[in-house]
Amino acid sequence: MNKTSRPHDDAVVELLREDPSFADEYLAAAMEEADQDGGREALLAALRHVAEAQGMAAVAERAGIPRESLYRALSPTGNPTIKTLLAVLDAAGLKLGVHRAVAA
Repeated sequence: MNKTSRPHDDAVVELLREDPSFADEYLAAAMEEADQDGGREALLAALRHVAEAQGMAAVAERAGIPRESLYRALSPTGNPTIKTLLAVLDAAGLKLGVHRAVAA
């Protein structure tokens, strides 16, 4: 692999490490598109990126979830419960928000 290129996931995790406040915007954008094709998987990837930026083991510990379970829940085929989702968000220092959908 060329040393000037790197996988997208690695670049996103690095950005999140450098600017933790970016997680707010990044997850908000992923939530906005969660109901579109591929959106659910993109949301799980965004959550995984945030957890990886903060240290997966540390997030798992703060969330009270075994690390392996966290990896599984946030995998592309994961299906985390609302309890797991809220625990991960809380452990990452984030909260889930709701707003009214704009009428078409």
